[in-house]
Amino acid sequence: MNLTTKYLGLKLNSPLVVSACTLSEDLDNIMLMEDNGAGAVVMFSVFEEQIRKEEKKLASILNATTNTFAEASDFFPDLDDYHVATEQYLDIIRRAKERVKMPIIGSLNGITPEGWIEYAKQLEQAGVDALEINVFYIPADIRISGAEVESRYLDIIRLVKQTVSVPVAVKLSPYFSALGRLSVQMEEAGANGLVLFNRFYQPDFDIRSLKLMHNLNYSDASEIRLPLLWIAILSGQLRLSLAATTGVHSAEEAIKYLLAGADVAMTASALYKKGISYLSTIRQELEIWMDDMGFRSLDTFRGAMNQFNIDDPTAYERANYIRILEGNKVVRSNP
Repeated sequence: MNLTTKYLGLKLNSPLVVSACTLSEDLDNIMLMEDNGAGAVVMFSVFEEQIRKEEKKLASILNATTNTFAEASDFFPDLDDYHVATEQYLDIIRRAKERVKMPIIGSLNGITPEGWIEYAKQLEQAGVDALEINVFYIPADIRISGAEVESRYLDIIRLVKQTVSVPVAVKLSPYFSALGRLSVQMEEAGANGLVLFNRFYQPDFDIRSLKLMHNLNYSDASEIRLPLLWIAILSGQLRLSLAATTGVHSAEEAIKYLLAGADVAMTASALYKKGISYLSTIRQELEIWMDDMGFRSLDTFRGAMNQFNIDDPTAYERANYIRILEGNKVVRSNP
């Protein structure tokens, strides 16, 4: 069974990719991921705030960005939790490149132009095969328009692409008014791929202590619906790579994403719950399904159910909304 795929121009032996998470802090874990069928791993994120704190410059940056960026300290766990220092992070990448054959993708959460440039360079020099940038921030200033928000994303893509020669993927949130058009603009700005979607870790309230709570909730398989929709819409219209990164807890979710047109399906929550070796189970189930369906390679069914390959393309648009409501009518019996 041929499970090879291309993502960001890189050849992967499997469409199963480990998304950015703390599991990749340990080199043994990275090796175990490859042994169990991962096609690539996105390294745990390096946060510019963490680095600046180490350099004793964090205070001035937070003053300028608090309540603006998704990684601002009042919305996320204390930055001490991001405990792997910069040099250690880069060293893990270097050692991983020596020990595994699968691509290693760096993950960067920047907040300043200087940070995007400096740390993107460092990640490339450490040997990453590609870079995943997470630009998500909260436009808490009510004077900022949607166009300004989108412009910020596009400017950062251009900046990073001018800085590094490795492929660059952009991890997106679904909170844009015209995601399709923005995706086209990101492709034009130089992005090599889109990762759909970023799970924004929003705060909760403790109603007894009246304090913010920073709980990490794992994803659920039911969360695939929104990224599935957009991957199915975009896959027939864009040349860049598409990665699905929400709700992959079994082969079933991975298969659905591939049918929609994704190049890879990323997972992390399932590995926290069931262990890294669970990757081999997902891979085996994918192979069994392909054999049952008569598919010998991913290319024979990838995108088979995107908007341009199904009999009724309107099923992804307003017409489907009406059909769902009509199909859910309660049949009332006569009294």
